[in-house]
Amino acid sequence: MFKYVIRGENIEVTDAIRAYVEKKIDKLTRYFNQVPEATAHVNLRVYPERSTKIEVTLPLPYLTLRAEEMNPDLYSGIDLVVDKLERQLRKYKTKINRKMREKEKFSEHLHNLEVLAAQEEADEWEEEKQFDIVRTKHVNVKPMDSEEAILQMNMLGHDFFIFEDVDHGGVSIVYRRKDKKYGLITTEE
Repeated sequence: MFKYVIRGENIEVTDAIRAYVEKKIDKLTRYFNQVPEATAHVNLRVYPERSTKIEVTLPLPYLTLRAEEMNPDLYSGIDLVVDKLERQLRKYKTKINRKMREKEKFSEHLHNLEVLAAQEEADEWEEEKQFDIVRTKHVNVKPMDSEEAILQMNMLGHDFFIFEDVDHGGVSIVYRRKDKKYGLITTEE
């Protein structure tokens, strides 16, 4: 249930008017799973030419609803204002639901991509198991530092070079990266 602050300008807010306003605005609670703590600010004005202006502001934690209506009949004006607020709420909820559905579709799409990627990975693994080694090459690893290994790699025109690392001990590999810089792979015992 909402709390109400109902003000009247050039009109006395009777119990009947208050009850009618509260009854109509309370119908908006059906759009909420849990009715938020909110205060409905209602201004009722009567002008000398006997027309009325109804303004309702309903500040919610995530949204502020506001509507106003000019009408010769006060009660009809209240009905029209509540209709406007109801349209605003439906529009907002539709927008939120659409975003949620799109998010779900996106999540489902991501899941499908993950499943597809997993299947492709499994297929690649099957293909890899079918590869036969067609050539074996034996390399004599020579002791050198990484700078000398890079020079040797460049002189041979290779993308990697295996060597015995005199600085760290053990077998190491230098390689050319895609950004034209060099990487070093060392082994641990």
